Amino acid sequence: MRSARPVGLLLSAAAVVLWAYGMTTWQPLTEPFGPWSEHLPGNNAYWARDLRFLAIMAVPLGLVLAGRGQVRWSGPAVVLGGCWIAADVAVDRADPIGVDATVLLAGAGCAVLAVVAAILLWWERATLPQRERAAPPAGEPDTQSAREPGATPATDRRVLTGAACVAGVLTLVAAGMESPTDREPELNQGALATAALLVAVAVGAALAAAPARTRARVGLAAGLAVAAAIGVGLVRAVAPGERLLSEAVLGAVLLTGVTLLAWDWPGGRPIWWHHALAALIALVGPLLFLMSTAISMVLMLPIGAAFTELAGNSPINAADSDLLVSLAGLLAGLFMAVLLARPSVEDRRP
Repeated sequence: MRSARPVGLLLSAAAVVLWAYGMTTWQPLTEPFGPWSEHLPGNNAYWARDLRFLAIMAVPLGLVLAGRGQVRWSGPAVVLGGCWIAADVAVDRADPIGVDATVLLAGAGCAVLAVVAAILLWWERATLPQRERAAPPAGEPDTQSAREPGATPATDRRVLTGAACVAGVLTLVAAGMESPTDREPELNQGALATAALLVAVAVGAALAAAPARTRARVGLAAGLAVAAAIGVGLVRAVAPGERLLSEAVLGAVLLTGVTLLAWDWPGGRPIWWHHALAALIALVGPLLFLMSTAISMVLMLPIGAAFTELAGNSPINAADSDLLVSLAGLLAGLFMAVLLARPSVEDRRP
């Protein structure tokens, strides 16, 4: 997909701006009033941190889309995401607030993104002549010339499909985000904005993973984006604590749509039983992986408490748990990518 590069970079830049806004506007709302035990925060108190981390995760996912799944883009994108998390902790400790801080953080973040993208573009152009001069081994067909112009190699298609799966699961995390009081209007605004961004990343990556951008796939992508956006709104409309079913349905629609966009259509039409199986996995898998990962983190890896301490924030009340929901969503998304990131299928129909 030729538009993958500008779309991916635009989505990454939007994620940077969202991160900056979340740091300076939403994060102060979650800060407790004092260190006394009666003021210690409870479950999901640091929802702004989770929304920021989700925005940070959208930055490398957008770069993967911009690089069309190439390793030379995907590897540095993952490193950038890890470094951004570390920078987020340092910035959170400084407690920036206000419009000036928002503009400063957004500008600095976009500048970093621009530098990384420029380096990756230079690297890609520097190695392009070598790839063009390389000839296939004797006796083997030139698969690059045999492919349709602009088609994405199989390995890169798997990376793009995996990125779409990760973004799809992270959408569920953003859509279902809760707080101890569940009365903050800013939480709804942040959850909707973050989930909408991740929907765009998921649909864009899935469309880029398609073997060809046909009119049918483009129409399907548009319909999927609209349906998923409406689904996010419906999840937020459900009362907190009762969103499990709506999140499962949203996950099934979004991830099944990812497979319809990204997987091969042998003979010009999908192999429907493949996608029916994918729909079953998408209905059960994300929430199952999310819950199992979250329970494991609470029992064995209290990483949320470590991030809270590093950021200089008050610890969660001992009766509750400091769970980093965004990290659990990332791990669940990677699990789903292992199951569904198989865009090349074999047609065994008679």
